[in-house]
Amino acid sequence: MNGESTSNEFLPESSYSSAELIDRFKADCEMKGLSEETSRRYLSSINILVQYLEDRGMTLLGLDKDVLRGFLEYLRKEREVSYNTLKNYFSALSNLYDFLEYEGVIEDNPVPSIRSRYVRRFKDNDDDQARKLISVEEMAKLINSILDARDKAILTLLAKTGIRRNELIKLDVNSVDLIGQSVKLKPTPKRKNRVVFFDDETALILHRWLRARETRNPKGCEALFINSQGDRLSRNGVYLAVTEPAKRLGLHNPDSDSLEDHFSPHCCRHWFTTHLRRAGMPREFIQELRGDVRKEAVDIYDHIDKKELRESYLAHIPQLGI
Repeated sequence: MNGESTSNEFLPESSYSSAELIDRFKADCEMKGLSEETSRRYLSSINILVQYLEDRGMTLLGLDKDVLRGFLEYLRKEREVSYNTLKNYFSALSNLYDFLEYEGVIEDNPVPSIRSRYVRRFKDNDDDQARKLISVEEMAKLINSILDARDKAILTLLAKTGIRRNELIKLDVNSVDLIGQSVKLKPTPKRKNRVVFFDDETALILHRWLRARETRNPKGCEALFINSQGDRLSRNGVYLAVTEPAKRLGLHNPDSDSLEDHFSPHCCRHWFTTHLRRAGMPREFIQELRGDVRKEAVDIYDHIDKKELRESYLAHIPQLGI
């Protein structure tokens, strides 16, 4: 960095360290009501940038377009991140520097121009890889191959409800209604509909896990899914519960660079959506079950009857013989 003035000239608050700026940004994320998962992803990306800058003798306030271009090349060539991951990095950075601009710490956010000019163009050079989709028969074989009651319940619930991994982690025992065969999810900015349904197969699997859970919960944890120490299961715990059995059946290859060779928890949501659509379920019903936020006025005012939604779900959700 030379001593010349740039458009990103810093105001008096430039005396803040990177750690202090990140703490202020984290507090701002909480005030804005961002989910814990979104904040975690933002901070993870920002910490990678901080390390990159520190290795070059710079701080967060030393960022300009040239440094950003260098960071972009670092992500692409050294860390070999995918296009979607690259987008996530620059989304996090843009939010951070937008906050710093708002607070008067910097004059201009340098990220949007780089993001618009370079990040989106990289998509043309990436393979348009589709997320892995397995057949109904493969899902049945996968779930039936799992002996552990907890892991079988995790995969079954993900596949039969289409809920996100973070939504599953936050579930408590009292979130599940075995008689009404429904789950009430915790509030999240990403989800509109908080009640999802499940079928008889899922109810049986969940019942078995709840019985087994009684002897595996020494701390009295209220979480639906707990680890071996009796604490709420982590993101990585859910990931392993899905990928390990998938790897044993040849459905997941962690060493492959192709997205189609990876079967992750999110693939269950993809499976849920695709097979409901193939079974003929109306698009607006699938959106409701997924909890997608409605964007068009006609959707906002089109209220879906819960009884009709449940009946449609039970008529279209694939049966796995589990």
